[in-house]
Amino acid sequence: MSYKNRIGIASLIVAAALLAGCGKAKEEAAETEAPTPVLVETAVLGAIDHVVTADAVLSPINQANVTPKISAPVKRVLVNRGDHVRAGQLIAELESTDLAAAVEEAKYQYEQAQSAYATVTGATVVEDQNKAQADVQSAQIAFDAAKKLYDSRVALQKEGALAQKQVDETKLQMVQAQVQLETAQQHLKSLNGVGRQEAIRAAQAQMNAAKAHVDALGVQLSYARVLSPINGVVADRPVYPGEMASAGTPLISIVDISQVRAIANVPVKEAESIRVGRPARVAGPDGDIPGTVTVVSPSANANATTVEVWVQIANPGERLKPGATARVSIIAETIQNTLVVPTSALLNGDEGRQKVMVVSKDSVAHERPIAVGVRQGNRVQILSGVQEGDQVVTSGGLGLEDKAKVAIQQPKSEDDDDDDAGGDEAKPAETKSKDAGGKDAKGTKE
Repeated sequence: MSYKNRIGIASLIVAAALLAGCGKAKEEAAETEAPTPVLVETAVLGAIDHVVTADAVLSPINQANVTPKISAPVKRVLVNRGDHVRAGQLIAELESTDLAAAVEEAKYQYEQAQSAYATVTGATVVEDQNKAQADVQSAQIAFDAAKKLYDSRVALQKEGALAQKQVDETKLQMVQAQVQLETAQQHLKSLNGVGRQEAIRAAQAQMNAAKAHVDALGVQLSYARVLSPINGVVADRPVYPGEMASAGTPLISIVDISQVRAIANVPVKEAESIRVGRPARVAGPDGDIPGTVTVVSPSANANATTVEVWVQIANPGERLKPGATARVSIIAETIQNTLVVPTSALLNGDEGRQKVMVVSKDSVAHERPIAVGVRQGNRVQILSGVQEGDQVVTSGGLGLEDKAKVAIQQPKSEDDDDDDAGGDEAKPAETKSKDAGGKDAKGTKE
């Protein structure tokens, strides 16, 4: 073998030895690579609220557009926009001189009808009836006596003891008594007959009609005083004294904003779990305000496939104004005994799915695809993929490979953060200057 061949073979052997040494060094470096520091929390069973959020428009708890019931000029308006009013309070007056005069005229007509009724049914009628009954009794007695006398004389005349002339005179007296009896009976019958009752009924009807006319005009007169139907605040007052108020046209608008409704349109799928009486919260100027669901519409809006939901809340200080928008959070249901983890544990997996990293007892992180349920704040419901007691990575999981070694760190407390923040300030000035000098020297050296 020549000298050059020996040199070449030796070079190849040295190169192979060097390459083998580098590969082994890399494997040893990989084996001794430091584990990734992470923070973990335990997946636990607990309760979580299914919260439905939506934008809502505020409306008053009650409102009234006060409209006059008669058309008349406005005499005076006693309130202005922004004034607080009570139910039954006088807020405006209409001109009513003509109505007052009509009421007086109707009262006189009623008094006249009362007098006519008293004439028909008064005490004189009773006296006439008593007298007529007495006349009938007296005529009956006279007729009975005349008939008895006639019968006795007819018997005597048949025996020849009495002349025919005396019998005829007695018969004439009996006929006269009979006529008087029939006349008295007819008079009494006329007083007690149907015609008399109808006359009384007609007089009473006229009196009642006159009374109803007085009452109707009195009600019309009362309509000239416009009263507030509710407690609230005057929102609008479009008319002024002297203008014509028309029946059915709003005169004053009043809203009750001691409480307000937040009216939200919720998607049909989310509205299925909302029930009347469920608690809710509405974002206000001073924070969230508690409320209650009062209405869940039984039908969906066909144009938007949403369901209208009302949330009623208190409005202390009347700071919430109708027409403004607000964010509503409705606790549709509370899910008990379900698996819950922090939302910071969620990571984006393949194909748009979500995953978490679970740390085993040997400090190895394992990738777990999961199914997510309800979210509430910084907590989320896990439907599958994680078991109770699993340690899920909440910090440091981004970019962490499956089956990577990790080192579980303890979360810093507030006291530790304060100590770290104040550490430099606690150093003496001399130490600070030395540290600064060392850094400068190092930077210069590099």
